[in-house]
Amino acid sequence: MTLARRRATAAGLAAFAMLLVACSQDRPAKDSTPAAAKPAASVTRASFGVAPDSTPVDVYTLVNAHGVRVRILTYGGIVQMLETPDKAGKLDDIVLGFDDMAGYVKSSPYFGAIVGRYGNRIARGRFTLDGKTYKLAVNNGPNALHGGIKGFDKVVWAAKEFKSDSGVGLVLTHTSPDGDEGYPGTLHAKVTYTLTDHDELAIDYEATTDKATPVNLTNHTYWNLAGDGTRDILGHVLTLESSAIVPVDSTLIPTGKLMPVAGTPFDFRTPTAIGKRIEDAHQQIRYGKGYDHTWVLDGARQDGLAHAAHVAEPTTGRTLDIYTTEPGVQFYTGNFLDGTAVGKRGRAYKFRYGLALETHHYPDSPNQPSFPSTILRPGETYRTRTVYRFGTEP
Repeated sequence: MTLARRRATAAGLAAFAMLLVACSQDRPAKDSTPAAAKPAASVTRASFGVAPDSTPVDVYTLVNAHGVRVRILTYGGIVQMLETPDKAGKLDDIVLGFDDMAGYVKSSPYFGAIVGRYGNRIARGRFTLDGKTYKLAVNNGPNALHGGIKGFDKVVWAAKEFKSDSGVGLVLTHTSPDGDEGYPGTLHAKVTYTLTDHDELAIDYEATTDKATPVNLTNHTYWNLAGDGTRDILGHVLTLESSAIVPVDSTLIPTGKLMPVAGTPFDFRTPTAIGKRIEDAHQQIRYGKGYDHTWVLDGARQDGLAHAAHVAEPTTGRTLDIYTTEPGVQFYTGNFLDGTAVGKRGRAYKFRYGLALETHHYPDSPNQPSFPSTILRPGETYRTRTVYRFGTEP
């Protein structure tokens, strides 16, 4: 081969190599970690003590192939711990909670719990359905809150672990008898937690009833993406896919109308630090002592899910995206945390040390005919889904 031909051949091979590199950059990166080096997804069970009625409580630990770890209690279906990596790969717990049952029994403000039968408030603890008025337990000023005095957050759920192609998880079931906390009908509830290898925690809710009854299930996890439990959430940057909120009166009951967020401290349609406007003089801020309102979701839906929220914590780079089938999300900034709840590792949870993003229907819907209905009737199946996706950014 002549020198000229050798040079032409070398140039052609180099060009081909560059083309291969360029093509590979157009495709999603593949995980180069050898299969044998990846941790296997797993579910394990251990004892976590006993409930106030002496029923044994278990804790299930779910771990995915990336090492993301979730601990779920059979008491209240509580997300007791959730570890995700920061931008440097360091794992830390990003939810508020307690190390033992004593904390949850003594003073938990619904940390991590399944809330039901009705998440959020019902005015004056009463509603009329099919011509009959039902009286509920009043446990929040003049109103009923989060299912009553012994709601779904305070019962021990039956549990069954599973592994599937979609991930590892836990199926929780509970039967609420007719008249429980004043609600009509025997309600059979099922909540499925799935931890996927896409670093998502999916929660699927189902329920059936033998009498018409309101149902509005949600999860009340308090998030702090800083991960150390020693600082507030005011520096977290929030985006909410919503152009209106459900305004409330001084007892946090909806007025029945919607309020556009444009020009108000409730506009999170572009990324905004939570603390930037939380002390604004707006009347709704004063009523909630911060943010404690339902945002009406208006994002496009794919497979029934709408993107509800994006949260980013700048110092760690951790992010949280929430997708849901529900029409609203209650954004709450831990306005009633005051340091008296001493949580995991002995850390006192002070004012605004956690934020909640509760996906559900609007508050007081049984008394608000213009709101989407929350009434479940015999022969129907209540189904909703919320997905929490964890990630990082620089």
